[in-house]
Amino acid sequence: MSGPEPPTETPGPDAPTWPTPPTYSNLGEVRAQLLPSKACRSRTSRPPLTDPQPLPPPLPKKTLARTQSLPTHRAPSSGPTPAGQPRRPYLGSHSVDESQAGDDRAWAPGPPAQPHIRSLDSLLGLGWPDLHRPEAVRAFLEAQQLEGLRTVHAQLRARLLGGRPGPCHPGHGFRLLDSSPCVDSGDALYYRLVRVGDEAWHMLAAKTRGHSPGNRGSEVPKPGAEEPHPWGLELQASLGPHFNLQGLCGLVPEDALPGAPWSGSVALAAEVPERTLTQWLSEVGRRPRPAEFPWVAALLLLQLTSALEHLEARGAALAELRPENLLLAAPRGCATAGPPRLLLADFGRVRPQPPGPPGPHAQQLSHLLGALLGPAAPSATPLAAGLETLAARLAHSRPSAAQARAALQVLLWGPGPALRGQGALLGPWLRVRRALLVLHLAERAAAGEAPGLEDWLCCTYLAEATEASLGHALALLWD
Repeated sequence: MSGPEPPTETPGPDAPTWPTPPTYSNLGEVRAQLLPSKACRSRTSRPPLTDPQPLPPPLPKKTLARTQSLPTHRAPSSGPTPAGQPRRPYLGSHSVDESQAGDDRAWAPGPPAQPHIRSLDSLLGLGWPDLHRPEAVRAFLEAQQLEGLRTVHAQLRARLLGGRPGPCHPGHGFRLLDSSPCVDSGDALYYRLVRVGDEAWHMLAAKTRGHSPGNRGSEVPKPGAEEPHPWGLELQASLGPHFNLQGLCGLVPEDALPGAPWSGSVALAAEVPERTLTQWLSEVGRRPRPAEFPWVAALLLLQLTSALEHLEARGAALAELRPENLLLAAPRGCATAGPPRLLLADFGRVRPQPPGPPGPHAQQLSHLLGALLGPAAPSATPLAAGLETLAARLAHSRPSAAQARAALQVLLWGPGPALRGQGALLGPWLRVRRALLVLHLAERAAAGEAPGLEDWLCCTYLAEATEASLGHALALLWD
């Protein structure tokens, strides 16, 4: 037997309010669908199989109050409905017409409800009146493009930096993969090994050179290598993950690998290098340089300035920038044909930043850029000509690593010198460039092509760039 109907309540002053007028469903109809029917009562005119028991007297008929109704939530619109405009119907809801408010008859359901479709204002954040204002539509689309670009950038960053091994613990085991080093850099030898844990294994690199952070062990010094500065090694151990800074994840304990070509405990690098920048330049020099060489050189230098910018933000500087101590590795999840990942690993030459000009690395970057361009034909491409201009400006103006990085981004992805001094046009150029990049990434994704390292670097540029930063980069290059 069903229970009595609850009394009608009038909302009090503390009742919750809705941002927009709620759409109501009849509570009586809902209860009629949810409550079971009378126990043991036949709904047909057939005689019962056994003698029926006397039925209790029927309950008195009650009047259903239309004010007691159940609200069904819907997405709020961006604002109240303007006066004089009819209220739009909401698909998928059961609303009670105001003309039935005093009708005692049960509300008759209409045709089947249409599928729930989000209205344009809830989907876009725009009201219908806003669609008559092109500036509101344009501002919304620009904001969505920037938000989408930042989302793609964050997803690519998670993929490129994903799978980073955690610190070592006593339960880890180690297996040496090669008895000879995979890379012979200017300050260390690197050996490939596998660290095996309870649930995962990681390929790491044993770095056999210098003192370990925290004096927890020592590595075999490489013949001819200088003694590393402890301040830089301690800084390396304290830095968080950075795409262009070598990360350490502990030590290989002493005697963990019998027969290893070193003695004592050695540091573990999270990234396994493939070659040094010096070796890469030597390999490229053995054959005619391809037309895209300046592009790859600019991408490598862009990654180096990102690492140096991070050091400068920590009050540190690299005393000497040596190409033989810059490591190249394959970025995670990217095609092997793309540009390599550059890692700054020579923290033994990192010192506290000395007082003086804001660009402690500008002179060294200028020399390195000249070495990268090398015997290439001068001004063979607009990018090569721009890199030569940047090398001269680095030596003369001494900009910070952040300013040099912004100039490299402009050389790689624009704007060109035609917009120099055209501050009013930099904002529209930036918005159009963002829209084109989003479309380009969407077209490639539809074709099944995964974005790579160069796409992430370009997303980083356009997601961070402002009209002011573009103006400063253009002035550094061509004023």
